[in-house]
Amino acid sequence: MNQDALKRAAAEAALKEVLEGAIIGVGTGSTVNFFIDGLAQMRDRIAGAVSSSDASTARLKAAGIEVLDLNGVDDLPVYVDGADEITHHMHMTKGGGAALTREKIVAAVAKRFVCVADGSKLVGRLGKFPIPVEVIPMARSYVARELARLGGKPALRTGVVTDNGNVILDVHNLDVLNAVELEDAITRLTGVVTCGIFARRPANVLLLATPDGVQRLQAD
Repeated sequence: MNQDALKRAAAEAALKEVLEGAIIGVGTGSTVNFFIDGLAQMRDRIAGAVSSSDASTARLKAAGIEVLDLNGVDDLPVYVDGADEITHHMHMTKGGGAALTREKIVAAVAKRFVCVADGSKLVGRLGKFPIPVEVIPMARSYVARELARLGGKPALRTGVVTDNGNVILDVHNLDVLNAVELEDAITRLTGVVTCGIFARRPANVLLLATPDGVQRLQAD
């Protein structure tokens, strides 16, 4: 199976996690796009969606799915999103699509976070994929210096402005020994909106697509 086929398999498995008549949280990225395509076929069975990015919002609306403002949603049973890396502890690196802040907000509200990924995303420890950090533009140089002090090698993601009007620093060379501690340390830096480590709010379920089928995993 090629990678697109694996992504589609994980996304289709996630459709079984959708609750009848509920609002569904929808993330961002190529695997989620397959999920949105599948969700379009059952749009009459859900109450609408909350989206983590402008790109996903546009795709949902094009599929005929009502997109709701999170501020008006009291109950969000399930959030479905992908990951750039995920461990057996369900800690993730996210933000390759620059939507990490809104993804983290929706994940915080959701009762259950279902991560959809192909087998290449499962790792023993985070850090091979650069850690994205969303930064208020005037703080870019200061935050970059502080990230270097934490042992990373930050690089500005050129030509990218987030949906919130901020910039992304991708931090290379970070060996994430303690994901929760590093997430806290980066997030505490003045000027940082959030970082792409999702450890304080990990996934509850991982639907991992492999050539042998989709595995449903939970934290060790």
